Amino acid sequence: MEDKAVFDLFFRKNPFRGEFAIFAGLGECVKFLNNFRFSCSDIAYLQEILPNVDQGFWEYLSQLDASQVTMSAIPEGYVVFPKVPLIRLEGPLPVIQLLETTFLNLINYASLVATNAARFRITAGDGVQLLEFGLRRAQGPDGGLSASKYCYIGGFDGTSNVLAGKLFGIPVRGTHAHAFVNSFSSLDDVSENVSFLDFCCFLSIVTPTTETQLLPAGNTNKGELKAFLAYAYAFPRTCLCLLDTYSVIKSGLPNFLAVALALNEYGYRAIGVRLDSGDLAYLSRKCREAFVLIADQFESPWMKKFTVVASNDINEETLISLKEQKHEINSFGIGTHLVTCQKQPALGCVFKLVEVNGEPRMKLSEDVGKINLPGKKSVFRLYSEDGLAILDLIQLCSEKPPEVGKKILVRHPFIESKRAYVCPYKVELLYRDYWGNNGLTQSFPSLQELK
Repeated sequence: MEDKAVFDLFFRKNPFRGEFAIFAGLGECVKFLNNFRFSCSDIAYLQEILPNVDQGFWEYLSQLDASQVTMSAIPEGYVVFPKVPLIRLEGPLPVIQLLETTFLNLINYASLVATNAARFRITAGDGVQLLEFGLRRAQGPDGGLSASKYCYIGGFDGTSNVLAGKLFGIPVRGTHAHAFVNSFSSLDDVSENVSFLDFCCFLSIVTPTTETQLLPAGNTNKGELKAFLAYAYAFPRTCLCLLDTYSVIKSGLPNFLAVALALNEYGYRAIGVRLDSGDLAYLSRKCREAFVLIADQFESPWMKKFTVVASNDINEETLISLKEQKHEINSFGIGTHLVTCQKQPALGCVFKLVEVNGEPRMKLSEDVGKINLPGKKSVFRLYSEDGLAILDLIQLCSEKPPEVGKKILVRHPFIESKRAYVCPYKVELLYRDYWGNNGLTQSFPSLQELK
């Protein structure tokens, strides 16, 4: 019970066959350490399923906490690589062993989905907005909240998850549903909650515009027009309409433009449109052409910059294809392929004992990839003269740290032929001390700072 141990948490291979991962979930690990203890009800249940255990063990559990544990880790949100220990835990062997499953659970999905989000961001580029729309497809409510949080860290700009916005301060974005449009059948469906006089004034502007300026009379769906009217009336400053309930070109687009023109008459500006099906590149270009045409016709140049949001099972390959087709999309709503990480369902982090009472420990295996690096270690990131990271150097804490301007021989831990001399222009110790003396040892950054 008194053995002092060191454990490393790391992953063996980059996710998605890529070249990096984003480290996430550390904040939740700190919260877990802060609340780590066994309640009376916990112990009572364990006694039921383990009736032959000595009473002294239950007394030990009742006094157990993380007061003797220290935790060092790479900061959350950093780019990280295989074999590099993300977290180093030190303390009583049985206590740290009990942390294993929870820590792996908190780090594995968080880092995986943050990495997935970063890959989407890199593929889409910095010029477009990325919105996380994955709550309906996530693995349960907890999975939905985690996805919203860590996709934001990974580079997304907002979420449709209102609870995530409330809890984490993530910008909330969204549109109305197809069902909202379907629920209206004609322009005669006037809500009793809307001022009749104001609504009539609204219709007097919109109806002629729809029938004479954009398309011949009768070609647009009047129920859809009424839905857009109602939405614009309720949200005049944030009106963004979903166009594909019936036909984007023949109905949704002209109906939106009519409502946008009406809003303009009342001193408001619509935001844009959303496309959720069909040929997204083609439809986005057609929408942009219509925006430019109407902007010139009505001398409203700001309409040329209407936002086009696209969704519909978007993945990395879709983004690449849309780029090649020269789309006119400003924002992507991405759900299923983002939050479920369909290309790879798990990151594969492991939690390995590397030292006991100052003596190194090493897991041997016929599979070289499963051999862990023994001993208590530090990790340094070495930078070149132009400020770019060259490599992460893993070494024992007992070894002399690398120095700026001094050449050092670095080697791959398992492939002998991979070695090189490096002369760093900057050396960064990646580990920060996050937990010790039964408490947080430094302030933890906000979600916005991590992003």
